[in-house]
Amino acid sequence: MLITSLQNQYIKQLVRLKQKKNRDEDQLFIIEGYHLVEEAMLAGIVDRLILRIGTKYQNPFNDVIYVSDEVMKKLTSTVSLVDIAALCHYVEPKKKLGDHIVMLDDLQDPGNVGTIIRTALSFGYHDVILSNNSVDIYNEKLIRSSQGAIFKANIFHDRLLPLINSLKQQDYTIYGTSLKNGIGLSKIKQKAKTVLIFGNEGQGINDEILASTDTNIFIEISDFESLNVAVAAGICLYKLRVDDLD
Repeated sequence: MLITSLQNQYIKQLVRLKQKKNRDEDQLFIIEGYHLVEEAMLAGIVDRLILRIGTKYQNPFNDVIYVSDEVMKKLTSTVSLVDIAALCHYVEPKKKLGDHIVMLDDLQDPGNVGTIIRTALSFGYHDVILSNNSVDIYNEKLIRSSQGAIFKANIFHDRLLPLINSLKQQDYTIYGTSLKNGIGLSKIKQKAKTVLIFGNEGQGINDEILASTDTNIFIEISDFESLNVAVAAGICLYKLRVDDLD
């Protein structure tokens, strides 16, 4: 199929997926670029490939449409023109959680969240749970910054406090990240079942969440009071990486 008009009804349906409410309604989202498409293909979530006219794609796929440069620019969000995009369906989260979990309390920056998801996966944390007030998982900037990690990790939104209380009953150790009554990260050891919580870029973790933790930790630094949350998450996740169990 070849589509060259911006007035095409199907293209209009795809363009509307740039808004969260429409993504949620249709349970669909668009990704762009070879790397993300390859990762999504491996995850089995691609419904249709969208190729710019003249683009050759080596991997066979049954459902492909070709579009003009003008249409591709309308569908995608990066400044430079891309050759390939894909229509994907939402990933169904897994109900059963692993032993190492990251929680994100009201994080708003999609770049930070995507980076944290990518880092968490790299250090053995396959479950990332966002509070209901956190950024949309399928925000295009979040997807790009995750470099496809969102297709491999188990990610969903939920109410954190009830979930924390439930996990404590299952012998998880709950670590918050805060200077309040905190212990230096260098003194913390990995546990068999761990939850690591990071808070909002400006306000940190909500007080009621902090009150529910077993231990609050902070990164010992000099000259500055705090670090970017994605940087701090990287340091904590490396220190408490899964292959460093007692």
